[in-house]
This record gives sequence, structure tokens and C-alpha cells, in this order.
Amino acid sequence: MKTYYRPTGFVDAPFGYDGQVQRLAGGLVWFSAVEVIERSGGKRVSQRLVPVSDIDTAHPLWARLTAPRAPLQLGARTVRFSEPSVMAILNRTPDSFSDGGQHASDDDAAAAAVAMAADGAAIIDIGGESTRPGAAEVWEQDEIGRVAPLVERLARAGIAVSIDTRKSAVMADALRRGAAMVNDVSGLTHDDRALETVAGAGCPVVIMHTQGGPETMQQDPAYADALLDVYDWLEARIDAAVAGGIAREKIIVDPGIGFGKTVRHNLEILNGLSLFHGLGVPVLLGASRKRIVGALSNEAPVDRRLGGSLALVMTAIVQGVQMVRVHDAFESVQAIRVWRGLRDAALSPPTL
Repeated sequence: MKTYYRPTGFVDAPFGYDGQVQRLAGGLVWFSAVEVIERSGGKRVSQRLVPVSDIDTAHPLWARLTAPRAPLQLGARTVRFSEPSVMAILNRTPDSFSDGGQHASDDDAAAAAVAMAADGAAIIDIGGESTRPGAAEVWEQDEIGRVAPLVERLARAGIAVSIDTRKSAVMADALRRGAAMVNDVSGLTHDDRALETVAGAGCPVVIMHTQGGPETMQQDPAYADALLDVYDWLEARIDAAVAGGIAREKIIVDPGIGFGKTVRHNLEILNGLSLFHGLGVPVLLGASRKRIVGALSNEAPVDRRLGGSLALVMTAIVQGVQMVRVHDAFESVQAIRVWRGLRDAALSPPTL
């Protein structure tokens, strides 16, 4: 029997609720109940809501839910997880599903990155290989050629850079040029040397869930329970990363919306995002402009998915997700700042 804790019953502020609410992962979200799920043989056998006042706080999951997340040190920049932040997407690819071909020159790409950083993005995530459904693999030297000049240029400018790649050679080259973080959509499974490369560099890493590679991942994906299966997979990958020498406090997880999942699977995961705090590491959500938005909005094309993308940003942060990966940095930062203003007001106790 395996037990899962999913925080729920969120409240605006803890005042007047002594012993009835708990702060989630050191952030700006408080919860009043836990959905306790028990699973055996791949199936849920029970689930019940337990008030915080009655929860088993000796269970290891409780410490994982409540412990503050260590900040990331990305070069000279510190990214803290006490409030949500934005990772901005910048693809140097001709075929990415949303911004492929938009940043053809190094100058155009650098200008876009600087603008997103000025708009409030904490990290710029640079990719040189499309991993959209059906995409073919790119030779690692071609990938390096696409991203290397930009990584070096932005790092010299003091911008925190993440390298979005599945390949150890690309990781190593980008890290040498000043990238401070790795974002691997395969969860360090595509390249046998990826885990060793990240561990040797001592850098933070995003471990994302996927079922299959880009060429095949949308060909009839299946789960016994999408939310719990993804949680278990990420838990196993965290354990493998730690065993391979990566410090737990440098791991971030991403449930991988759209990577080997149907719309229904994605919705189950999005509704249950707070479960992933039980892994004891920061959570990142990347759902910007993805197929799920089009599927729920009359097949809106990629360039008309801003509203739905912002809805998913808010879905994430109200469940305590610490970072969102987006194409639209200004709008996403603005949405988070408005939420932060509301939260700050709630955390100013009324004068009696």
C-alpha cells in the first residue's frame, strides 16, 4: 500500500486559524486539509479528506509538503521559491510548435531574451531542438551551433540561463559557456551520460515527465492513473538523480503537460498539481500555448492561446507551484504580480 498527500482546502491567509492551516512549502499558499490517497496494485483503494488538525504529521510526506524549498543560485542571480517566478522560453529552432523560426539571428534572439528578462522573467530557457509531438531528433552538433552563441552572450550580460536539452554534449557545452541550469524533457533518461554531466557540474536541473519520445509520445498514451503514475515516475527519477550524485535541493520537477498525455490526462494532472509538493522539491509547470488550450477553446491556433495559457498559470500558482515556463513573459509576470498583490492584502491582518 502506498500513501499520497495532496494539499487542498486552500485559504487566503492563516490569521485566526491557529492549528487549522499549514503553509505549503514555505510559499504564499496555506492549506486546511489533505486528500489522503492510498493505492495498491496500481489502483486507488481509498481517498479521504483529513483536516490539517488531524493529519499524521509524523508521516514523511508531511515534512516534504511543509519544508521551505532552498533557493537556486544561478551565477550571480538567486531565484527564491518563497513566491512564484517565471521561466521564459526562447527557442532557436525552425520547427518548434509556437515560436519556431521567430529568433533566426543571434541579435534577434538576444534582444528577445533581454526583453523577457526586463519584463520580469527570472530565467531564460534556451532550446535548440524541438520536442513537439512528431519532431525528429537533431544532431547534437547542430543543436550546439544553434544555442551556443546566445548562451554565451546572455550569460556575459548577467542573465540567468537554462539550457533546454536532452543531450549531455549540449548540456556540457552550454554549462561551459555560462548556462547555470539544465532543463531535460526526458527526465535524464534520453542520454546515458546526462545524469553524470549534471552531477559533475553541480548545477540545478529540471526533471520532466514524459511517456515516450517526441516521435511517438502521442501515439495512444495510457496510464492506470495519470496523476499518481506521473508522481511515481518523478519520484523514481529523483531517487535515481540523488543516487547519481545530484543534490536533492538542486532538483525541480515538471509533470510534462502534453508529453505522452491525452487532454484528459493533462486535465487530471492539472487539477491535482498540489500532489507533486509531496516530492519535497520545487514544482515547475510548462503548459504555455499547448494543445490543451486549443482543445478547450474551439481549436484556437497557437497564436491565440494567451488567455488559456494565463488560466493555466493561475491554476498552477494557486496550488503552490513555484515556477511557470511560458512564452508570454510580460503577461505571465503581470498575472502573478496581481495575484501577489491580492495575497499581500490578505496577509495584512485587518485592524480591529
